[in-house]
Amino acid sequence: MDRLTGVETRPTASQTQPELRWVDHAWRDLLCVAFSVMVWQTVAGVEWREHRALFFVEVVLGVAALVLVHFRRRAPVRVALVIAAMSAVSGLAAGPATLAAVSVATRRDVGQVLLVGIANFVAAQTWTTLAPFEDNDLLVTTLVNVAVNAGMMGWGLYIGTRREVMWSLRTRAERAETEQDLRLAQARSTERARIAREMHDVLAHRITQVSMQAGALAFREDLDGDRLREGLGQIQGQANDALHELRDVLGVLREDDPGPPTARPQPTYGDIAALVDEARTLGLDVDWSDTVDAATPVPPATGRTVYRIVQEGITNVRKHAPGSVVAISSTGGPRAGITVVLANPIGERASAAPGAGLGLVGLRERTELRGGRLDQRTEGATFVLEAWLPWTA
Repeated sequence: MDRLTGVETRPTASQTQPELRWVDHAWRDLLCVAFSVMVWQTVAGVEWREHRALFFVEVVLGVAALVLVHFRRRAPVRVALVIAAMSAVSGLAAGPATLAAVSVATRRDVGQVLLVGIANFVAAQTWTTLAPFEDNDLLVTTLVNVAVNAGMMGWGLYIGTRREVMWSLRTRAERAETEQDLRLAQARSTERARIAREMHDVLAHRITQVSMQAGALAFREDLDGDRLREGLGQIQGQANDALHELRDVLGVLREDDPGPPTARPQPTYGDIAALVDEARTLGLDVDWSDTVDAATPVPPATGRTVYRIVQEGITNVRKHAPGSVVAISSTGGPRAGITVVLANPIGERASAAPGAGLGLVGLRERTELRGGRLDQRTEGATFVLEAWLPWTA
C-alpha cells in the first residue's frame, strides 16, 4: 500500500517470488530435462544416424540452456529470449525455454508475456519445421505449439496471480498485527496517563496538607506538649488518609484482581462541602458558594470532575498562596451545565511543598475528556481558575 495515497499497489517480482532452495532447483531441473528429452527423442535417432553433427549441437545447446536458466531471475526477459533462440535449433533446450517463459509470465507484465510467448512460439515452429521428423504435419505441429505456449504462459500468469494474492494476505496480516501492537501501545500509554492523573488527584492534596502542617510545626516554638501532639496527630491522620486513598486507587486500577472490589466510592459533587470543611479545619479561609440547581442530582462523572477541580484548586492555593482567602463558586444546571470558579489573591511567597506543575495540565485533560473546558488567568492581583462542564459529561 502506498503510504502517501493509501492506495493498494502491486508488489514487485522480488517481493512475491519465493526463495529457492537446492531442492526447488533440483526438481525444476528434472522437469526441464524430462520435457526436453520427451521433445528431442522424436528426432534423436534420425539425427544420430544421418545428422550426427546436429545431434551434438543439440546436446551442447541443451546443456547450455539448462545452465543459463538458473540466471532467469537476474534478467528474466533476456534469458528467456536467448534460451528461446537456442530452442529454435535444439529440442533439448525446450525444457529450459519453457521454465524461463513461465518465470517471465509470473511477473504479469503484458508486454513481456507477449514478447516471450511469441518468441517461444516462433522458436518452436522453427525447430519443428527444420527438424528431421519422419512424419511432420505442419498444421498439427502448429496447433500443438500454440496450445503448449498458451498453456505455459497461462500457467505462469496463474502462478504470478497466486503469489500476489498470498503476498497481499501476508502483508495485510503483518499490517494488522502492527496496527494491533500500536493500538495496544496507545492503550497502555492512555492507561498510564489515567493512572498518573488519579494518583496526582489523590495524593497531591493530602501530601500538600502534610507538608504544610509539618512546616508550620517546625516554626512554632511556642507550642506546648499537648498542642504539639495534636498537630502531629493531624499530620498522622492526613498521612493515613493519603495511604488509604492510594490503596483505593490501586484497588480500582488493578485489572487482575478476581475478588470483589474493596475500594471506597469515588468522590461525588456532594462531597465538595466536606472537602471545603476539611480545608477550613486546616486553616484555609474558604468562601464556598453553591447555586447549582438542586432539583436534579449532578451526574456522578460530572460531579467527580468538579470535585477534582476544587480539590486541585485548594491544593494550589496552599502551595502558592498560603494564608490567602480562596473564593469558590459553583453555578449551573441541567441545561447550562456547571461552571466552577476558584479565585484567590496571588501569593507573595510560595510554600515549601514541591510540585511538578502537572496538576492543572491533568485537570485540563480531564475536563476536555468530559467535553468541557478549563481556563486559568490573572485578573489584577487575583488568580482565577474557571472550568465549565456539560451536565452529562
